[in-house]
Amino acid sequence: MSRPSDDASTAARVQGLLADVLELAQVRLELFTVEARQEFARLTSMAALAMLAAVFVGFGLVFLAGFLTVLLWDSQRLLVLGVFTALFLGGGVALAVTVGLRARQGARMFAASREELRRDQERLRS
Repeated sequence: MSRPSDDASTAARVQGLLADVLELAQVRLELFTVEARQEFARLTSMAALAMLAAVFVGFGLVFLAGFLTVLLWDSQRLLVLGVFTALFLGGGVALAVTVGLRARQGARMFAASREELRRDQERLRS
């Protein structure tokens, strides 16, 4: 028969192990939550920039049409319309490039969580 002190120490070890596992799971869940929020913020930012890019390109095309229409007229109106056309088209293209770069940068969703889980697996195996 086992002694009561052995049973108590085994129960205490099992209880401690369960507490450690629950704490580890809680930390991993919190990390996952933080990464999910960051990913949502990144996607929201990208969507807003994409919409702004579309608006700027749209304005640029309208001004380009006005520019080409007025091109056949006289004097300084061409300079003003040309500047606005370049401004809106340039802004739209710059925002579109920014969205493209951010889309490529954020390709690894939940990378920190996956890395921590991989480390946990390695520690448990050794």
